[in-house]
Amino acid sequence: MRSGGKGVATIKEIAEQANVSSATVSRVLNFDDTLSVSEDTKRRIFEVAEELEYVPVRKRRARKKVRIGILHWYDSHKELGDPYYLYIRLSVEKKCTERGYEVLRFDTVGEFQDLETVDAVIAIGKYNEEDLAEISLKNENIVVVDYSPSDAYDAVVIDYREAVMKIMNHFTAMGHQRIGYIGGVEKYHGGASIFDFRFQYYKEYLFFEDKFEEKDCYFGEFTHQDGYRLMKEALNKDTWPTAFFCGNDNMAVGAYKAIHEKGLNIPQDISIVGFNDLPGSKYMVPSLTSIRVYTEYLGESSVDLVQEVMDKSRNYAKRIIIPVKLKERESVRNMHLSST
Repeated sequence: MRSGGKGVATIKEIAEQANVSSATVSRVLNFDDTLSVSEDTKRRIFEVAEELEYVPVRKRRARKKVRIGILHWYDSHKELGDPYYLYIRLSVEKKCTERGYEVLRFDTVGEFQDLETVDAVIAIGKYNEEDLAEISLKNENIVVVDYSPSDAYDAVVIDYREAVMKIMNHFTAMGHQRIGYIGGVEKYHGGASIFDFRFQYYKEYLFFEDKFEEKDCYFGEFTHQDGYRLMKEALNKDTWPTAFFCGNDNMAVGAYKAIHEKGLNIPQDISIVGFNDLPGSKYMVPSLTSIRVYTEYLGESSVDLVQEVMDKSRNYAKRIIIPVKLKERESVRNMHLSST
């Protein structure tokens, strides 16, 4: 039984008292003629709804506009430097606007202030369990986008294993035996290192082929500056891989520059694959093969998920996995073909 006087009941509360499913309550209250339930069940649902003073979600929103807080892992400077998170945020904001939600952006990195002033929080980026526990003290309606440290919170993520397997299988099919890695090391706001699924699955793939070489792996930040610096470091050695997997497209941009400065050609001398498939990747010379991450789907799905969280229609966390696609372009050489 609900306590504390009058208020707005949820579909779940009505379902519990009427001893039916939430789906049945929703369909009865929306006068779904295709639903086959007894008159007694319908009557019981309407009576419970009246007793609890149920207000449909659409009317509830007309009474009070839903406010969604977007929490940034990147500050505005980093967001412009690596627009991957920018595109996710824009997609979230667009979907929220279509739903009639009010959007509030929280740009203070590493601090979680005023989150109790919104109905729910969409946290874009990489938050550890300590961060999320702190956020949940301010607002328990949380959806995490891009990274999920545990199964305790609703999340929308991509399939990193599938993505890396697509890259490595493509390199292998094109005849590359020695494949290097240029990636970044990221840290939570508290300073602890973040587990990098891209490097882990790259390493796992080569390890089982007995081809993994630590000397062919280079790490910095996920920027074009470090992509350039790390590729120059690789090319200063006596030998280098015929192909490199770059942790994101920004790093691939820097790698391109270092390769051209060395007087080498892509893909004849070195093949490159990026990650995220940012809009400019197809205009690079040669056009960059990259993993297409559907940032628009990440954003849209997070808004769908946050509605479920606010409705409190389930008592378990849900994780949505968005598939990826390898966009094959001109930056990978087929080693099986003779040089021309």
